[in-house]
Amino acid sequence: MAKNINRWIGSYLKQELKKVFNTKRHHKKVHVMFSCVDHYEPDWHDADEKTQLERVQRWVEKYPALAKKHKDADGCHPRHTFFYPAEVYNSVHLDLLAKICKQGFAEVEVHLHHDNDTEETLRIKLEKAKKDFSQHGLLSRRKLSGQIRFGFIHGNWALNNSRKDGCWCGVNDEARILADCGCYADFTYPSAPSETQPKIINRIYYTRSHPLKAKTHNYGVDVKTGRHTKAHLLMVQGPLTFNWTKRKKGIFPRIENGDITGANPPTKDRVDLWIKQYISVKGKPDWIFVKVYTHGAPEKNAHTLLGNPMDEMFSYLEEKYNDGMNFALHYVSAREMFNIIKAAEAGEQGLPGEYRDYILEKNI
Repeated sequence: MAKNINRWIGSYLKQELKKVFNTKRHHKKVHVMFSCVDHYEPDWHDADEKTQLERVQRWVEKYPALAKKHKDADGCHPRHTFFYPAEVYNSVHLDLLAKICKQGFAEVEVHLHHDNDTEETLRIKLEKAKKDFSQHGLLSRRKLSGQIRFGFIHGNWALNNSRKDGCWCGVNDEARILADCGCYADFTYPSAPSETQPKIINRIYYTRSHPLKAKTHNYGVDVKTGRHTKAHLLMVQGPLTFNWTKRKKGIFPRIENGDITGANPPTKDRVDLWIKQYISVKGKPDWIFVKVYTHGAPEKNAHTLLGNPMDEMFSYLEEKYNDGMNFALHYVSAREMFNIIKAAEAGEQGLPGEYRDYILEKNI
């Protein structure tokens, strides 16, 4: 079986048992919020400047053409969210990405690989990232205050110092610091089969961190309609389950973690598994959130993400999950997904597409 499965198998079994014994069925139309978040690293494998620029230009040139072919229930095209690594900030790259952001096909958020940091050095890096990105018109602003806010993905999945060897972070109390610096939500997980995978799976929840304890996001409080929770950081998880149709050695199921790669394209059976996890705000089961992820800069992955496999995935989503009767599809960015989650938490009524800019609006 897969390594590190002991870290989350308990949550998986509880989840599956609940499905068996849950006899309640609602008959409302299900609204599917679909988002692809990209650990977007043009410098992947220490690429030279020419290769990095080509990787960015490829997306700027090809993604709009792909996205224009598809629309959701609101008439919106797919929105790609680039989580760009702040530690290798390149103004040319962000100027290029800002072009497709202005066209409405993408948004940019903060990705960060960091090691041996302290609270002070981490704050400096996050504040620099906000300044660097926002000068290109990227990130978002809180509507009431105008404060710059950002979504976050941790490099190497090591949020809150969650690797056993202590590498690639160094800060136990990271969730609190992120929130202090303006992070609106973390989109790092799932990370299975990595040791960084938290115990909690397939949930949207709040967590707190502690200066003396690592990986405190193993625990948290579910986001629930009508309940306000004081915590450091909102955790927005993607699907994590087993794919029994694809087995290792014909026996063991493969892990389905929502990762889209050249070797693991987004097939119909995978899309169905993502939907079936029914990740939602408690009390609002008819709004479900499907967040998949990728590393979209490397050529092998980009070929899949900008080619027929992704095109066919969008078509399948629109065919099966936007039928107007049982399902309605909404393509959202990470920011828009956060806004709709907060609207559900607040008990807002109506259609989820009305809340794309509920709390945070684009800076660009």
